[in-house]
Amino acid sequence: MSTIAVKAAQLRSGLVLPYAEAGYPDGIPVVFVHSLADSWWMFEPLLRQLPATVHGYAPTQRGHGDAERPPEGYGPQDFANDLVEFLDAVGITRAVLVGASSGGVAARMVAGSHPDRVAGLVLVGVPATLADKPGFTALWETVQALEDPVPRSFVEDLLGDLAARPLARGLVATMTEENLKVPARVWRDTMRGLLETDLAATLRGILVPTLVLWGDADTILPRTDQQRILDAIPGSTLVVYEGAGHVLYWEETERIVKDVVGFATRVMPDLPDGEAPGRAGSPPSPGDQDGPSA
Repeated sequence: MSTIAVKAAQLRSGLVLPYAEAGYPDGIPVVFVHSLADSWWMFEPLLRQLPATVHGYAPTQRGHGDAERPPEGYGPQDFANDLVEFLDAVGITRAVLVGASSGGVAARMVAGSHPDRVAGLVLVGVPATLADKPGFTALWETVQALEDPVPRSFVEDLLGDLAARPLARGLVATMTEENLKVPARVWRDTMRGLLETDLAATLRGILVPTLVLWGDADTILPRTDQQRILDAIPGSTLVVYEGAGHVLYWEETERIVKDVVGFATRVMPDLPDGEAPGRAGSPPSPGDQDGPSA
């Protein structure tokens, strides 16, 4: 089982983001990108199981978890810009990006705009578009009326609707607390950004190897939605998790790790000149601070 270290990265913009790090320092850099209202804790079960071949990173996005909360900047492009700056801050020249749910939007934007920084892209339960999703439209109506403090019942009901199988109670409790850290304005601004962005356009121009993971019991994303991703990204591959819901990264943790690690090994098989793959030769940014192990 891999040990998780919690650190902080200062971006060029001045924003400070907490992030979790696990795996082997000389392993393949794999960066996990979380979804709306979550934090790096979303990937704690996966980070714990990373093998020595992988060096995992999971930043918490602006406005979420314990990250700083600027007054604005919660559109997909803002999160994508932060992700590129995060790679710079921790000294990663090239990595595999793993985006979960709405986090996959920022990840694929970076893959399309910075192919030199992305060796491969994994989309886990990621929507092609949201404009045609009645469930998301209904959620948006509820979020528009949210006030601080965000009601616990709202978060508990939302998380309860995402899985097709029972989840560990400790995990649900942790993610509930992480979701409750997000101010109502960040919920609104992030969802508004997703709705106002042409998500179909963010699928164009992606030429890096892409793996699409989807649970066939996902009540939010139908198979036709995932087909749109396959049609838009040349050479992309779909792996179906039978019986898994939208949060398949919690329902099928071991299999997700196996699929992600296998993919990362295929797209980044060699170490460059004895260095860790994708690592810059410079030391970490001064904004990086060792934190307590989780």
